[in-house]
Amino acid sequence: MTATEKQQIISSVTAVLSQMLIVEAEHTEVPQQTEKSRPVEMLSIKECAETIPGLTEHTLRNMINDGKIPYIRTGKGKKGKILVSKAVLIDFLNKST
Repeated sequence: MTATEKQQIISSVTAVLSQMLIVEAEHTEVPQQTEKSRPVEMLSIKECAETIPGLTEHTLRNMINDGKIPYIRTGKGKKGKILVSKAVLIDFLNKST
């Protein structure tokens, strides 16, 4: 095999690999850095009351019970800790004013 034949084979293989990479890149979804891809900061009811001046734990519990603010409960049953998204809480309060 001559040097020219080797060079042609290498060029052919390189072209095929390049095509494969292009096709794969077109079909691969690259994760975008968006607002939703950032970690969510969750606060307990006490932390929410400490973070937002004038908001009491009692008021926050009432808003949660009325379904105004979404939450998650960690643990089992009524003894689980209630967590609220800080961003959702701030958005809700900004829209209320």
